[in-house]
Amino acid sequence: MTTTFPSPEALLDAAGTDLGASDWLVVDQARIDGFADATGDHQWIHVDPDRAASGPFGGTIAHGYLSLSLLAPLMFDALHVEACALVVNAGSERVRFLTPVRAGSRVRAHAVLVSAERIPTGVRARTAVTLELEGAEKPALVAETLTVFVPA
Repeated sequence: MTTTFPSPEALLDAAGTDLGASDWLVVDQARIDGFADATGDHQWIHVDPDRAASGPFGGTIAHGYLSLSLLAPLMFDALHVEACALVVNAGSERVRFLTPVRAGSRVRAHAVLVSAERIPTGVRARTAVTLELEGAEKPALVAETLTVFVPA
């Protein structure tokens, strides 16, 4: 489900809005391997399925920063702001990795708009995001994200 706002300005009065959840995304081994190649982090718990099968997680797991990086595309699925020239990721705060994401797992982002403020380039929104992990008691991670919506 996508929550849509007609403009960046419309975010200013929407603090507390539950933005809902994105679609589910499979975090497969190919994605994990690609992230390992991009970052140079080839630790066996991420890229060696045979060794990881007898490791602490019972299989390979996604890098924490891979899970965090998935918030950007998943949030585009949950939140759409019209009349934008561009949307810029301005950072993350209060990030906590709670549950490892095993290869083959499905995740989705659930978000609440915490606040929005005018800045010289547009509107900066603070969003509380939970990366839900299908079938798990706890989420994969929680974070607050900062996004700048630049008006068209």
